[in-house]
Amino acid sequence: MTDHSPPDLPDVFARAEILVQALPHMQRYDQQVVVIKYGGHAMGDASAAEDFAEDVVLLEQSGVLPIVVHGGGPQIGGMLKRLGITSEFQAGLRVTDKATVEVVEMVLAGSINKQLVGTIAAEGGRAVGLCGKDGNMVTARKVTRSIVDPESLEEKAVDLGFVGEPQRVNRAVLDAVLKAELIPVLAPVAPGEDGATYNINADTFAGAIAGAMRAKRLLLLTDVPGVLDKNKQLLRQLTIDDCRRLVADGTITGGMIPKVETCIYALEQGVEGVVILDGKVPHSVLLELYTDHGAGTLITP
Repeated sequence: MTDHSPPDLPDVFARAEILVQALPHMQRYDQQVVVIKYGGHAMGDASAAEDFAEDVVLLEQSGVLPIVVHGGGPQIGGMLKRLGITSEFQAGLRVTDKATVEVVEMVLAGSINKQLVGTIAAEGGRAVGLCGKDGNMVTARKVTRSIVDPESLEEKAVDLGFVGEPQRVNRAVLDAVLKAELIPVLAPVAPGEDGATYNINADTFAGAIAGAMRAKRLLLLTDVPGVLDKNKQLLRQLTIDDCRRLVADGTITGGMIPKVETCIYALEQGVEGVVILDGKVPHSVLLELYTDHGAGTLITP
């Protein structure tokens, strides 16, 4: 039997208070592009994916123009292991030979992309799954990296195979998809001018998309609370100069360095603000955009 009794009054007042607090934030992002990078480690379990999809759908319904870029490193690693393909990392990036890039494209542009599109649909949204190849959206160039030889202490170039970085972004497809009131879900795979397929780091891909779209916000969902100080406390707000200083003094290290570099690139391309936040926190996207205290580290010019 359905309970038609009125809800508890304190609960009604609490929700009304939340809505009042969120309203000016909603107005700030109305008809503004927000690019969200949904990381492989932040994807979590099914309930976490549902929470994320709910957030994206609510953003779209409240007037935001969300664009989702997803990763899939752990899922790629799992598939390579199942297929008996050995994976090697150099300079923090996966060395991607021809066999590996075929698996990368299959996992990223195939299973993960369509699963995420389906999860958004289940929450009432209309999403379309794409990758950099679709409509020549992104053209890649081969990444070049160097490492220091531990014996000779000399720098030497590392061939990462089919690992790329965005060279050009054509926003025509994204503009058309957004105009149709659809949510683009993008896999970071793109063609090069040489006709080859390149695997692109999802953070880098999201930064390039955000820059081309002049996004209001770029959110990088990861598995840590944000940028931490040397005492492992969250730094809630930083500027580009702060970031460069923290990298120079060793506060920002390891995998956080390329994330921060992506943030700086996006800001220099006209993105208003970039946030690094913990994607494992339920509804972290809404907490960041629609509450006063936010949910991660906000980086501004």
